[in-house]
Order: sequence, then C-alpha cells, then structure tokens
Amino acid sequence: MLKKERYRLLVDYFSTHQPNPVTELHYSNPFELLVAVILSAQCTDKRINQITPALFARYPDVQALAQATSDEIFTYIRSVSYPNNKAKHLAGMARMLLHDFNGEVPSDLNELQKLPGVGRKTANVIASVVYDAPAIAVDTHVFRVANRIGLTTNARTPLAVELQLMEYLPKETLGMAHHWLILHGRYICVARTPKCEICPLTHFCKYYERITSENYLLRQEVLKAKKVKEAQKKKQLDAIARELKKRSIRQ
Repeated sequence: MLKKERYRLLVDYFSTHQPNPVTELHYSNPFELLVAVILSAQCTDKRINQITPALFARYPDVQALAQATSDEIFTYIRSVSYPNNKAKHLAGMARMLLHDFNGEVPSDLNELQKLPGVGRKTANVIASVVYDAPAIAVDTHVFRVANRIGLTTNARTPLAVELQLMEYLPKETLGMAHHWLILHGRYICVARTPKCEICPLTHFCKYYERITSENYLLRQEVLKAKKVKEAQKKKQLDAIARELKKRSIRQ
C-alpha cells in the first residue's frame, strides 16, 4: 500500500469517527494551557488535571505566577514528574511572558520556544490548539503510532516524524491529527501490548500486517514440526510392528 493511501484512510476514518478531537488537559485560557503542557512533559494528563485546579486557584494569571518563587510553586506540583525543574520553568516562563510579551502567550513558534520549559513539542501544541496554526506536536504516542501504522519511513527522531506528517497530512487536519494519534496511542495502540484486536486501523497498519504475517509463519512452522514428529513416530511404530511380526513368524 502506498503511503498516500495510508494517510487517506487515516484521515477518512478519524474525520468520520472523531471529527472534533480535543486535548484531555483541562484549561480555560492560553496561559493555563501553557502551564498544563509544560507540566505534562513525561507525566500523564490525568495527573496534571488533578493538581492544576489548586495551582490555578493560587496563581490565576501571569502576574500572580511571575511573583511566585520556584519553591512556592513546587508545593503545588510536587506530585508531577521532575517537580523541581518544572517549578523553575514555570516561574521563569511567567516572568518572561510578563516582561517580554506583555503577559500574552505568543503565537510564533520561535517566540514560544524562548520561554523556559517550552520545547518544540510544547510550542506546537500551543500554536495549533490556541492559534489554530498548521503545526503538529510529536510526543511519545504520536511518534509510536505514526511509525507503527506506517505513516513515516525511517523516522528516528520526533522532528523527522513531524516533518513527514506535515508533508503528507492535509494542512487543515494537522491540529486534529495530533489529537487523533495521541488518543489512539493512549487507549488502543499502547506501548507494550497494543490492542490490535479492537483497533479499527488494522486494515492499513504495517505493524499489524507484520505481526500477523509473523504469527502465520510461526503457526506454519509449528504445524510442519508437528507433522515431522508424527511421521517419525509412525515410522518407529511401523518398525516395531514389523519386528514383532517377524518374531511371531519365527515362533
């Protein structure tokens, strides 16, 4: 199957079944989303949603967060991964937003990546979700699913995956595709044991094609070995039967 056909089938399926996907992070404005995405690095959205209500209640805007120390922020985010670093990032991010961007979350990818704690993935999330920019963020789920399905070829880095997705996906679907692939990777195409038995994409998935081919070949090998073993057993029984017949004739 050609790669373009895989992309067409992917877009056709999700456009029909998940036409309006959204992030699972809870937020009410661009500032809150930026904070949540920074916190979500190597952490689950579920955990972030558990701690952000108290964090946002204490620091409801950029001005409030900019006045906080990293130690103060730490007390609200201690249960997330790498809380010390993230507390420092949030404090630094808020101060830079206030002093360099008049308290507004920028829309430009390069400007976003100047903020502490904001890498390319986070910048792409903000640009696509908040500003509807033609960008796609590649996290571990997107990276895994894109490679498994066969949307990418020899893409060994998040950037390589991002560039190939942007090349083949229709521009207007980029923001949605980010959520399609994340949610598919989070609930069906999971890392250790993908749930292929309930996956609706198996008819064009390279991973499924490979494992089913491998399983078929393995079953064929097992059957072949079983037949050889049965033939050997029959040969031995026939030899014993002949020997017994010879002995009965001599007697």
